[in-house]
Amino acid sequence: MFDVIIVGGGASGFYAAIHIAETDPTLKIAILEKGKYVLQKVRISGGGRCNVTNVEQDPKELVKNYPRGEKELLGPLYTHNSGDTIRFFESRGITLKAEADGRVFPVSNSSQTIIDCFLNETMRLGIKVFKHSAVTNIEPLGTKENAGAWRITSIKNQYLGKKVLIAAGSNPKIWKILEYLGHSIVPPVASLFTFKINDERISGIPGIATNAKVDVLSKHAFGPELTLKLKSRHTPKALLSVEGPLLITHWGLSGPAVLKLSAWGAILMDEFKYRFPIRINWLPDYHQGSILPLLMEIKEIEAKKTVMRTNDLEIPKRLWAKLVKASGIASDEKWAEVTKERLQNLADQLTNCRFLVDGKSAFKEEFVTAGGVDLKEIDFKTFESKIHPNLFFAGEVINIDGITGGFNFQNAWTGGYIAAQAIANKS
Repeated sequence: MFDVIIVGGGASGFYAAIHIAETDPTLKIAILEKGKYVLQKVRISGGGRCNVTNVEQDPKELVKNYPRGEKELLGPLYTHNSGDTIRFFESRGITLKAEADGRVFPVSNSSQTIIDCFLNETMRLGIKVFKHSAVTNIEPLGTKENAGAWRITSIKNQYLGKKVLIAAGSNPKIWKILEYLGHSIVPPVASLFTFKINDERISGIPGIATNAKVDVLSKHAFGPELTLKLKSRHTPKALLSVEGPLLITHWGLSGPAVLKLSAWGAILMDEFKYRFPIRINWLPDYHQGSILPLLMEIKEIEAKKTVMRTNDLEIPKRLWAKLVKASGIASDEKWAEVTKERLQNLADQLTNCRFLVDGKSAFKEEFVTAGGVDLKEIDFKTFESKIHPNLFFAGEVINIDGITGGFNFQNAWTGGYIAAQAIANKS
């Protein structure tokens, strides 16, 4: 009989196990991992560098980065936030660094540093780690001698545990088991993905990055068949809107602006079946009404120069050339020759540039799922189930997800820590 069985050998599971063992070294703890390797998401996070958390430490600001779980995480983040996470790793000899965008990484720039830390700590504390141990059933024991305990069945063995922490991430099989136990599962949908777009205006120029404002529009914004009407002056209301760095890729658009939109709009975009229109303002300091007078002023000053070669605006040259061409302006056309209609077209392309998103791609391998155990069924003072005593949750298995920037790991650390304290102090 183990005192604690943790289902899932990921970030929240290891973090919780270490804190349980340090709080009460007498407890027997086991981690069950379905795969050949543990901590796989830690390994691939941040392009293999491991974005452990974010520099933001104010809970009221931190929670603004969670499309689902903002209200529920506020209290827990007062108990254990990014500052506590940083102290945890630094107290174990890992030097961390903060980058300009607030993301925190190990100075080694290697996720192996974090993995080695966890593996060394579990060995030091005598925590058992069983790999190739996919869990097939979780059931409460009703016998007198084991009342409140649990039987965990894996493909290899059966284990008895006084308390169980589910830290299995986005695992449909575990969600099915939890449903059988009476928990409600919010249907999972993808979050943190990039947009597939096939459009001449951004094709052939991958790698271009610029600051832009991106709006998600109603799927009917371009008419029932989603056809692009570029000359239309109609400005539909945005369903979602984000301003930030935007990256043109081989397959469409990525970058922080798109990733934020995919997180906040995860459910909406799933309903749209990932086919919907967006509107981009490549010059967010301007709008349609203010950019046209500026273009007319440039037309006067640069009258003898070609439009294609005269880029007086803060927009990458190759993108400028694409948008000029899309406006119907010839490559050798001088500013003096541009008609008012084509100048208006250029203003539209710069500030009201519409594209059709036609699918999604995973952001590297750092996919995140929105959905999981219904938040109403969890006590966020302890992360314990409200339905079953001695059953706890942490990490992505519950319906909490954050935007990119270290926030998903912080959710894992916070939930793992609070569950650990509740488990250790209840034993």
